[in-house]
Amino acid sequence: MSLPGQFSDPRVLTLFGLLAVSTVVWLSLGLRSRARRDRAGVPLERVWHPLESTALTPAEEHAFGQVVSRLSPGRAGRLR
Repeated sequence: MSLPGQFSDPRVLTLFGLLAVSTVVWLSLGLRSRARRDRAGVPLERVWHPLESTALTPAEEHAFGQVVSRLSPGRAGRLR
């Protein structure tokens, strides 16, 4: 049984084959490097969490307040 239409072209089959092989290689290398990094004890990159708090300077608090006041809804529910 042969493939219909354009899929019977050997160039298309070669393209799909190369795409499949490259995808498998890319995934396996990524998983191997992740496993190697986990075994080495390298900590993951720290990500900031919104519940963390930092002290703001008075100037930063003022600037933040100005931004929030512009983003709060004004008349008729529109942003200012």
